[in-house]
Amino acid sequence: MTMPTMRPHDQYEPPTDTDTDVAVVGNGPIGAVLSVLLAQRGLRVTVLERRPRPYTLPRATSFDGETARLLAATGIGDRIGGITEPATGYQWHTAAGRTLLDIAFSPRGRYGWPDANTMHQPALEELLAARAASLPGITVLRGHRVVDITERDERVTLTVETDDGADRAVVARWVVGCDGANSFVREHLDVPMTDLGFSYEWLLCDVELREPREFTPTNVQICDPARPTTLVGSGPGHRRWEFMRLPGESSAELNREETAWRLLKPFGVTPETARLLRSTTYIFRATWADAWRSGRVLLAGDAAHLMPPFAGQGMCSGIRDAANLAWKLDLTLRGLADASVLDTYAEERGQHVKESILSSVQLGRVICVTDPAAAAERDATVLAGRRGRTGPGAPDAARPLSAGLLRTPGGGEGSPAGAVVPQARVSAGGGTGLFDEVVGRGFVLLTTDDPRPALGEDRWSFLAALDTHVVRLSPPGPAGPAGTAGSTADTGDDGDTRTGLTDVIDTDGRYLAYLAEHDATALLVRPDYHVFGAASGPEDTAALVDELRDRLAAAVPAGGTRRTA
Repeated sequence: MTMPTMRPHDQYEPPTDTDTDVAVVGNGPIGAVLSVLLAQRGLRVTVLERRPRPYTLPRATSFDGETARLLAATGIGDRIGGITEPATGYQWHTAAGRTLLDIAFSPRGRYGWPDANTMHQPALEELLAARAASLPGITVLRGHRVVDITERDERVTLTVETDDGADRAVVARWVVGCDGANSFVREHLDVPMTDLGFSYEWLLCDVELREPREFTPTNVQICDPARPTTLVGSGPGHRRWEFMRLPGESSAELNREETAWRLLKPFGVTPETARLLRSTTYIFRATWADAWRSGRVLLAGDAAHLMPPFAGQGMCSGIRDAANLAWKLDLTLRGLADASVLDTYAEERGQHVKESILSSVQLGRVICVTDPAAAAERDATVLAGRRGRTGPGAPDAARPLSAGLLRTPGGGEGSPAGAVVPQARVSAGGGTGLFDEVVGRGFVLLTTDDPRPALGEDRWSFLAALDTHVVRLSPPGPAGPAGTAGSTADTGDDGDTRTGLTDVIDTDGRYLAYLAEHDATALLVRPDYHVFGAASGPEDTAALVDELRDRLAAAVPAGGTRRTA
């Protein structure tokens, strides 16, 4: 059976009535990730950043394994190891040093990357900037402050003020505000915010160690009512301490360099052992935007949500925003999905972030206790609950999506729809490595058999238009199902596996076990690694593909006729 070959990314012709497909306001890590993901898909991206130069101080200090996988999708995966150190674990201690919480991190976790990766944020941003500079579709304009946004006739005009006082206009199809907690885009749209009213002030101390030191575990929360304190890694040679402001203590008193050194000294951190890169107070908040989209303007990252730091999910949540939004903007701009698909961005990410914020608040309510009696009661309760436990626990799997662009109604009880698909080693074409590197990224139809007879030419054309990787799994053994381990059947003439069926050996046995766990023979996985849905048998696989096409609300005929949005 010969299947038609379609290359939507190669065939995309940008409209001539705009300067750019997507204008990204803000070039922090969220804006940078989004712009790279879009440009890799062949789209034109203009990044408008008010700062004339990169910000050289860290904000976030770590990211989890799921986020590492998303960052690797920007093309920097082979360099992440050079700017990070895997964290060994996370513990909460009482004032007396007893363990309230103990989580061990694996150097190769559920998603193919270390469970927790500590980093010096400026180094990450340098990698993303270098990657952006290598892509012809990205234009980064520094010293450009957006002062007005006007939407008309399926275009958005941004009025921009440059550092030299000049004004210019940038016309885009879509605009994404990644401009941080004090977002101009959000304020301009007059988006209301839900604020949970949970906030505390902390002194943040970033240090560069003069000599290597080992900290075991890497991350510790000291739940001492005399001064709740956080100790975390922040990449090679760097660490962060945070000290909570106590009742009756003034901000000015806490926010002094001599105070920082005094609080750091009990941990062996002195001017002789470390350089203080920064000491400053900050107030965390727990808040989210009540709307993430207004017409052709969307919000992402801190512009859409802020959370306490205790789960380490602030930047991770923003990068999930970017990964969720990038492929949906791409399909919308290419006419492969109706613009209404972007409503699922807010639906999915909004609910996901609310759950993360509520979880972070719950952790904070346990940590930020300064009353000795209340702390003693907390310690007794938690320690009683830990009785009988041996050894540390493992981190939870990534939080699944609970609504949105998923097989309805969530695929039924026990369905993996919405979950983040694990990543393990596979073999194909004579090579072995992590699935994303061996097979590629984008939509993936993962099967245990040949789905082509059941799918037919029309469905295959639809999958090809989405650049879908269709993968047939086989267990470890001397040969793949086509007779040669890792053979690729019916690929395009340039070897592009997205237009044919690729035979892959499940080297670690993880994928076949995952399918069996869910009584499935096929999984349809989205470009952000969330499972769209599972199927059992050829007919159900065909129905699964049909449902994705219906949900995208775009008829993609075999001839590939498209419109742009």
